[in-house]
Amino acid sequence: MIDLSVAVTPAYFASMAWEKKALERRAEAEGPSSADYEQPDTTTSLGMGVLSLTSPVTAWLASFAVPFATTKGRGRSGRIGKVVLGVAVTAAVATTVADRVARSADTATEAGRRLRGRARTVAEVGGVATIAGAGVVLTATTAQLTSASRLWKRGRRRDLGTGVLPWAIAMTWWDFAYYWNHRFMHQIRAMWAIHVVHHSSEHYNLSTALRQPVAGAFGVWVPYGLPAAVGVRPSIIETSRAINLIYQYWIHTDMVQSIGAGEEVLNTPSHHRVHHGSNQRYLDRNHGGILIVWDRLFGTFTRERAEEPVVYGLTTNIETYNWWTVATHEYRDMFREVAASTNWRDRLQFVLRGPGWAYRRRAELAAADD
Repeated sequence: MIDLSVAVTPAYFASMAWEKKALERRAEAEGPSSADYEQPDTTTSLGMGVLSLTSPVTAWLASFAVPFATTKGRGRSGRIGKVVLGVAVTAAVATTVADRVARSADTATEAGRRLRGRARTVAEVGGVATIAGAGVVLTATTAQLTSASRLWKRGRRRDLGTGVLPWAIAMTWWDFAYYWNHRFMHQIRAMWAIHVVHHSSEHYNLSTALRQPVAGAFGVWVPYGLPAAVGVRPSIIETSRAINLIYQYWIHTDMVQSIGAGEEVLNTPSHHRVHHGSNQRYLDRNHGGILIVWDRLFGTFTRERAEEPVVYGLTTNIETYNWWTVATHEYRDMFREVAASTNWRDRLQFVLRGPGWAYRRRAELAAADD
């Protein structure tokens, strides 16, 4: 089956070419803006878009971390998953013991200081191994258990066909699930590490829409495939995904200021500009995909204000166009903080709490060390 969101790639490039020309004309009349295309930024966005096409491969590789066979013929992946889980459990035990040894070591003596140093090394490595291994197993297992194909096989006694009803269910559910998964990506550090790629540009134009993460398979908690359990065909669910993604492409523009009454129901360029803002007023707002009604219902909606122009990018920008750094910098920082932690409470909070908390906690710990 052809991925519709990839099939429309020629339209992406044609619309970017049009937008670039329009922005150049506007810049001549009004001066430059953060919507303008700049080659290093655009190249990085397009490069990340190309890399994001490997996401299905990433998801397939992740499936080998499932520690039990969910379908016939998955014995090998089940064995690999058991090894990964076993390593994570062993690392957790070693880290816990090392934490206690480090706390109880007598640092008044040279031998005690050496013991503490060795224990801290074990805890640093073990803490990261535990979090990484357990995280991969958990996300891979969740993805396997809630996939549309698996749920379809389990509930295929009912087939809703290809009429209006299954399409309405699939499109509405996908958009609803997308809202919550997107919101969690801003509220849970481990998921933000995936999604931050999309927010790393300090520019906002159609090329920004293509700056997508590679590890998206590790960031889904509300299952998109759930409608398959009630008779919606997986092919309809997959096409709904593509339509949702294609819709979100056009809202990454500064050329459309308002669509009138549609602003009350649909996610629009104005609403999504807010979402990409690093201004305090705009942080973690407007998470919807096609519909903005979810944000209105669940209290995350904010309008774009003329008196406060959107400042694009991160609260602390990474100042690089290097693809590897763009894709991995938040993971690097997160695992560095996990390694530096001396207890499980901090380790888990650096992964499961919001990025804002993590940055504040990092500053507190740095100040305590000074």
